[in-house]
Amino acid sequence: MSILLKEISKNKNLCKPVIYGIKGPQLSDEEKYFFSKNSCLGFILFARNIIDKHQVKELTKSLRELMNGEVLILIDQEGGRVARLKPPIWKSYPTGQYFAEIYKDDQQLACKLLKQNFAEIADELVEVGINVDCAPVLDILNEKTHQVIGDRAYGNNPTQVAKLGRSVCEGLLSKGVYPVIKHIPGHGRGASDSHLELPIVSASLAELRDSDFAPFKELNDQKFAMTAHILYEAIDKINCATISSQAIKIIRQEIGFKNILMSDDVSMKALKQSFAIRTKMILEAGCDLVLHCNGEMQEMQEINSALSEINDDFWIRFSS
Repeated sequence: MSILLKEISKNKNLCKPVIYGIKGPQLSDEEKYFFSKNSCLGFILFARNIIDKHQVKELTKSLRELMNGEVLILIDQEGGRVARLKPPIWKSYPTGQYFAEIYKDDQQLACKLLKQNFAEIADELVEVGINVDCAPVLDILNEKTHQVIGDRAYGNNPTQVAKLGRSVCEGLLSKGVYPVIKHIPGHGRGASDSHLELPIVSASLAELRDSDFAPFKELNDQKFAMTAHILYEAIDKINCATISSQAIKIIRQEIGFKNILMSDDVSMKALKQSFAIRTKMILEAGCDLVLHCNGEMQEMQEINSALSEINDDFWIRFSS
């Protein structure tokens, strides 16, 4: 899979540290112009971008042609309610909770089935030109976990979540698709939906270390991770993890994730600043990539105004 990243890095002088969504099933003329003038590292697809296999293949092909080479093309294809590719054209896959229940009785079987599950998902992604799946969810369930995570999670035990998360990664990588571990350093204690408001977690650092951080530390060898828009009072009383240099320091040093760290969607309402300020804060805090999902052109233009070129250290980590 390093071949993919090396192909992308050939265009490093053109790329900016951002991944964008697009509005519909085909690129508009406005989008073609914007992306041709303002390069990015990749794109993320949602249900609004998907009609059938032929259309998705043509869309991903057009994205690569527009960017003059290989790009990252992401999707959220976890199974259960978080699946952008849907039946009857694509298969239906179980939730994380489904495999967590199997794990209670047979750990080996659960891991085996989950790896097979995500190998099948990866086959479907590769067929239509998608090379990154924003999975697995490594958030630890507890009594406060909001339903936005809910049955997407792989349980309430860090060891179990880490083992099942590893199986997800192995299944995807076996077919040439990169996983994105999320939502680092842990969304499980969030009692609200960060799409709508900023969750605040009051747990001590010791509690976070014993539980929430553990699966991410176990899988810190993965190439991509996505941050949580959550404020952890024990880490930073002002800023959520995505824009907190203290939180990113813990992710980098204590959790040990040294590879490509992307923000969760910057258009989520947990973030309150202007899009230009959000972008600057994310990159200055230590994230590598800004993720913007909704395809709103005015927001993308504002984000673009705040971006700089990707530095050489990024490309060394990216293509290694």
